[in-house]
Amino acid sequence: MNERYSRQTLFAPVGEKGLNKIRGKHVLLIGAGALGSANAEILARAGIGKLTIVDRDYVEESNLQRQQLYTEEDVKEKLPKAEAAKKHLQLINSEVNIRAVIMDATAVSLEGMLEGVSLIMDATDNFETRMVINDLSQKHRIPWIYGACVGSVGMSFTIIPGVTPCLNCLLRSMPIQGMTCDTGGIISPAVMMTVAHQSAEAFKILVEDWEAVSPGFSTFDVWRNQYQTIKMGKAKKKDCLSCGENAVYPFLQLENATKSTVLCGRDTVQIRPPRSLAIKLDKLAADLAGSGYQVKSNPFLVSLEHEGERMVVFGDGRALIHGTKDLAHAKAFYQRILG
Repeated sequence: MNERYSRQTLFAPVGEKGLNKIRGKHVLLIGAGALGSANAEILARAGIGKLTIVDRDYVEESNLQRQQLYTEEDVKEKLPKAEAAKKHLQLINSEVNIRAVIMDATAVSLEGMLEGVSLIMDATDNFETRMVINDLSQKHRIPWIYGACVGSVGMSFTIIPGVTPCLNCLLRSMPIQGMTCDTGGIISPAVMMTVAHQSAEAFKILVEDWEAVSPGFSTFDVWRNQYQTIKMGKAKKKDCLSCGENAVYPFLQLENATKSTVLCGRDTVQIRPPRSLAIKLDKLAADLAGSGYQVKSNPFLVSLEHEGERMVVFGDGRALIHGTKDLAHAKAFYQRILG
């Protein structure tokens, strides 16, 4: 018995056979923030064969409260999260093949990375990317595990192509603006609870114990002591455009992606969502003000300032990000605010 994994293999549903399966699998982890760094550490300690980590951001001081892999030194060096995660994980388990990819996760960039992937783990911060993951999962028949948390609330759902409903079945359309960590805050126990659900489901899939996979959508509030799991079997839609009988994978199509454009002669990027939203501007302004942003608003728009940048959000979801010409940076800022 390999001493490193001895306690894991003593757990009967894993055993030596399960360990060998884990060591032969490749997990694609999208996002290296709170959920991503914790899931990555659990997978690395468990002996996953290959782990590919995709993230577009770098480590900031505000991350240290809940993103457990990172240190103050990473903040000083402004290390990209994917590289910082790889650095720390290799010190934890040098046996694992870890690939760090610093990029924006889009339909085009992700599709070329799926060969040999056994499982996709969602650790993103926006629904646009999740819907892309969902369609790629269905198209390439790769299971994925959804996870999200904000405030003291977390949720998780395991999606197996051809078996469970997909995320598009559940949502039918892109959700409108809600709280994000930048507007509603977050406490680390909500992160850890979400990660516990995601990583447990990951183990079940990696050892191929399909009967043990949860059929439900789990939600919990660690502050208000609330927990529920809703069985979702009946939510599967035959006419779903992502997983139905005539699937066309709509979120892989360019017209359904967020549009970003540098405005001529200005240090300003315009962001437009793929379809018009109905932003509650008064609520958005109140949430942002409560999170420490400098906010001005009127019935038509909300203007906020953050670290020298200014964003103006309109009621239909369109936004102007002033002080930059970097499209990827502007898009990331937009998604941090509007999810």
